[in-house]
Amino acid sequence: MGGMNLKRRLSVAALIVMATPSPLQAMALRVGVSGSPPFVDKKAGVYEGISVEVWRQIAHAEKLEYFLIPYPNIDSNIKAVADGKIDLAIGPISITPDRVARNGIEFTQPYFYAEEGVLVPSQPPGLWVRIKPLFGVAALSSITFLLFTLFCVGNLIWLAERKRNPEHFPPQYIKGLGNGIWFALVTLTTVGYGDRAPLTKAGRSIAGVWMVISLVSVSTITAGLASAFTVSLSQTQLSGVMKPSDLDGELIGVVTGTTGVSLARSYGARPFPVPTLKEAIHLIKRNKVSGVISDTPILSYYMKNNPDKSLTLAPFRLSLQTYGFVVPSDSPLERLINIELLRLERSHQVKAISDRLLK
Repeated sequence: MGGMNLKRRLSVAALIVMATPSPLQAMALRVGVSGSPPFVDKKAGVYEGISVEVWRQIAHAEKLEYFLIPYPNIDSNIKAVADGKIDLAIGPISITPDRVARNGIEFTQPYFYAEEGVLVPSQPPGLWVRIKPLFGVAALSSITFLLFTLFCVGNLIWLAERKRNPEHFPPQYIKGLGNGIWFALVTLTTVGYGDRAPLTKAGRSIAGVWMVISLVSVSTITAGLASAFTVSLSQTQLSGVMKPSDLDGELIGVVTGTTGVSLARSYGARPFPVPTLKEAIHLIKRNKVSGVISDTPILSYYMKNNPDKSLTLAPFRLSLQTYGFVVPSDSPLERLINIELLRLERSHQVKAISDRLLK
């Protein structure tokens, strides 16, 4: 009888243990949420998006109670986890070396892979933008050098020829200088009409030296003007940012608290942080920035829902991003979420969620 009572007591104890919820199930989790559509979107007071839907699948499978706490950007969401204010951070949170090295947090395994892209103007620039390079330092310095050189040579020829050769170079300064500059110009261009020619030894010496100098002068002037014309013609392309190296020195819009800030700097660009993607894109339309760096799915989703022929994605990608959730160090949530993410991945549910919300 004693043995039977012991077995009965153990059976009752086992049933009690099985009926007792785990610590995670016994409390409502504080879940921070941040990011942009299509990963995080709030419509009619309800949060939607790829990141939100993936988390809901996990919470439903594990019967986890939770409530969402909005944060203004990714960095503030991660900081809240590190400070112990929330139990989990969700959103398009890129897994980067700097973030992984941060104390107090851990990343789950990735649930989404994305590329970082650049949104740029697609409209050809106006007339002034095209001809503006012709008034730049390269073109103006070449033209100034040409005019100054012609003026100097014209004066020298006139001074040497005005007394012995007044027919070609009259003593009157204005008229004589004009003929001298004309002689210098036709000599520079190797046209040599022969309507003006020096007769004195000094004049011919000056002309000879000028012929030699002209070879160098023409090369210098041609190089300067060619540079200006090349820049001008390049402005007829879709955008000034056609390859990653074009970002060097450019002012680029980025969303505060995202990896776009550090990525812009890594390519030599000057980041212009703003709170939202919408504000960053508004900067392009006002010609305040040369482009906007963000995750390609986010940019593509925005363009799909806000068609604008004046904007386009640049024909290159900057880097590959992987998204994960953030939990406190040593949190039991990490293992649980990783297991569920593997199940969702193997059953293609993550892809189904992504395809449905991206299309």
